[in-house]
Amino acid sequence: MRGMSSWAATAGSAIRAARHRVSTERESTAGIMFFIDPPPTVRVCWRVADRTSGIPLCSASTTDKGRYPSANEQERDMSSNHVPGGVRLASVVTTAALLLFLAFGAASGQSGALIEPVTDAELAATPNGDWLSFRGNLSAWAYSALDAVNTETVGQLDFAWAAAMEDGPNEATPLVRGGIVYLPQPEDVIHALDARTGDLIWEYRREHNYLDPEGADPARRFGQGLGRITRNIAIWQDGLFVATMDAFIIRLDANTGELVWETRVGDSRMAHSSGPIIADGKVISGRSCNMSVAGGCYLTAHDAEDGRELWRFYTIPRPGEPGDETWGGLPLERRFHVGAWHVGSYDPDLGLVYWGTSVPAPSPEVLRGSGAGSLLYSNSTLALRADTGELAWYFQHLPRDNWDLDHPFERILVDLEMEPNEEATWSINPELEHGDRRRVMTGFPGKTAILWTLDRETGEFLWARETVFQNVITHIDAHTGTVTVNEEVIPKARDEEYGVVCPAASGGKDWPTAAYSPLTEAVYAPLQDVCMSPIITGTGEGPPQGYGINFRMQLAPNKTTVGRLDAVSARTGESLWRFEEPAGMMSVMTTGGGLVFAGNTNRRFRAWDAATGDVLWETVLGGPVTGFPVSFAVDGEQYVAVTAGGGDLLSGLFNRFGNLPARSGANMLYAFKLSDTAGRGPIEQPTLAAAAPVDELPPMIMIDAPLLDGSAPCATFSAEQAERGAALYQEQCAECHGPTLRGGAQGAALAGRSFTSYWQNRAASGLYRTIRETMPQGREGTIGPAASADLVAFLLSENGAEATGELGSDVDTLDGQRTCFRQ
Repeated sequence: MRGMSSWAATAGSAIRAARHRVSTERESTAGIMFFIDPPPTVRVCWRVADRTSGIPLCSASTTDKGRYPSANEQERDMSSNHVPGGVRLASVVTTAALLLFLAFGAASGQSGALIEPVTDAELAATPNGDWLSFRGNLSAWAYSALDAVNTETVGQLDFAWAAAMEDGPNEATPLVRGGIVYLPQPEDVIHALDARTGDLIWEYRREHNYLDPEGADPARRFGQGLGRITRNIAIWQDGLFVATMDAFIIRLDANTGELVWETRVGDSRMAHSSGPIIADGKVISGRSCNMSVAGGCYLTAHDAEDGRELWRFYTIPRPGEPGDETWGGLPLERRFHVGAWHVGSYDPDLGLVYWGTSVPAPSPEVLRGSGAGSLLYSNSTLALRADTGELAWYFQHLPRDNWDLDHPFERILVDLEMEPNEEATWSINPELEHGDRRRVMTGFPGKTAILWTLDRETGEFLWARETVFQNVITHIDAHTGTVTVNEEVIPKARDEEYGVVCPAASGGKDWPTAAYSPLTEAVYAPLQDVCMSPIITGTGEGPPQGYGINFRMQLAPNKTTVGRLDAVSARTGESLWRFEEPAGMMSVMTTGGGLVFAGNTNRRFRAWDAATGDVLWETVLGGPVTGFPVSFAVDGEQYVAVTAGGGDLLSGLFNRFGNLPARSGANMLYAFKLSDTAGRGPIEQPTLAAAAPVDELPPMIMIDAPLLDGSAPCATFSAEQAERGAALYQEQCAECHGPTLRGGAQGAALAGRSFTSYWQNRAASGLYRTIRETMPQGREGTIGPAASADLVAFLLSENGAEATGELGSDVDTLDGQRTCFRQ
């Protein structure tokens, strides 16, 4: 644990005193303008401006002297990202803080620094006092080793302080170093706060400088919409690094808020909703591009010292490059979108950066003209060499996207013995040796909410597990991990409807991040049970202005709640526990105290026991808890902090599905610490009425069946029965449940994890009676005993059970036989 040094504490007090002294004086700001020549030289012009008008009260003339060239100059020109003229850098800090920074250092003989420089080793380490990366470390664990707040003491966790934030979409992650909180906010406002009190030390407020392509409408700037979100910033040495809404990468001085350098990386068609990571002195960042941007989006690396672009990797292959053939012959000018808009991970031992990508545009392939191409590198994990940007390997989680099911989310890096459980997982590589210790990339990288585990050194597929109900993927090849998509939910013509697609474009998992705990070797994921019935709205003519579909979202079949927190073993794939609720679940953090923290869209912020799933503590905040929780220590005390307020794209949607008030609140950062007088456990919530149906699927009526222990024999059936059942299924069931058993317009899926997770090891009589007594709906009881047994045999066979004998129709016999699936 690292606390603020005594002189820095004095500085914080002096700053607050100085702020008080100038409160009756004319409010003004001090600005510093830097001009960089290659090789790097710095000219400084001091100016004072009126804070309300921004008009300089004094000025000095300077001259722009050029810029740093891009590492891929020709391709940058093609994408209209050429930076004309010079690079101008400007920042704003409070007069009091700036004067104190200068005066205090001279008077005390100190350098004037608020914090000690942050090293590469600290960024890679498990947090144990500070919080230095987006999700704590470069492996994206979202875990703090601090344990003062634990399963025994969390009931004494109490409010410590709150700090007001800017209005706008609030998805912020504070960073904490040596008693200073660095808080990113909407529209590129950054605050430095005293971590003990939340008092403001300095503020950076950006003056945006957009580059509009010829003919562009400034009112439609992509960055002014999506780019208003600032999920995270990065810290390294004494610098803070921000990816801005006007398409710059900038470095601020962490001690003063002054701008050190800025480099333009795009025009007004680019947006940064997430910030960079630092990998061995390189600022690695991804971004989102407007759907009309041809040639795709890109990742970049910049020198953290001077802002030079070092490399650029495009997410859509160029003609002649590997992957070009996956676009169905489309020319580059008709290949659109594929962003990299979330935050990556980094393994310093392997020198590899791991970043996820999003979807092509428009969504329906009948509008794209790409045929059945897999469309690299959409919905993929990219493993890039940090030094050069070279692609080491890739893995495509969802080819041929037709549904806006992005896969750019966090990649969790751990070293574990692999022992995947056959009954818990969907697909396991047969070449994986049980107990083999691997360096893996694991977690929930995409909206399908499938847990993927890959060897992060080679990209080799190891195993995968379904969680929420999904019907876009029908098969994962056990040897390669290659995905087969469901043809039943891909329209073949513009006037053809999709049917019911699960999950919805809002994601079974979306940008709220999961967390890993080394104590339980489990991943804790915020998931949502939502589906959609999309219709095509685009024409396919000209560059797309959107995804070309109306999503029409709804609750998943058989569900009355939206949000869930799933605890899944990263070693075996087995479910440890699940928490479900009406509200949407937001980002997660784990701690050395054996706790899991997460908030929801209904203002609740909770702590669970990581081992059992019991709710141990809960509080109600001022708005949806849309920020990313962190934990830090100051003066020997552990704090837990999170931002809330809402304004995001998910809260209102999920609250509506849960029949909850779809409201946002004032954006705030809340901090909590232990108190001797606190005593807050779970807050009892009122019983909520069921959500009003939104074109919801009728549930599958199921006869309850008891779970049987492993000593009960598995239900037997013959291959001939399964064949007869297949024919009966197409006649009697396919219209509602879909010809491939993956769900249809009127019925739930009868294959995959959503089906087997319920029926596994239950008495076979339950499945038999469900068919015999309740199906088909509207004609219940018309399927005879032998036919019902044949249908059970078919369902068992399609879900991996082995044909070992004849299945009877005697209910008493079936009561003692369990359904056994081998997937």
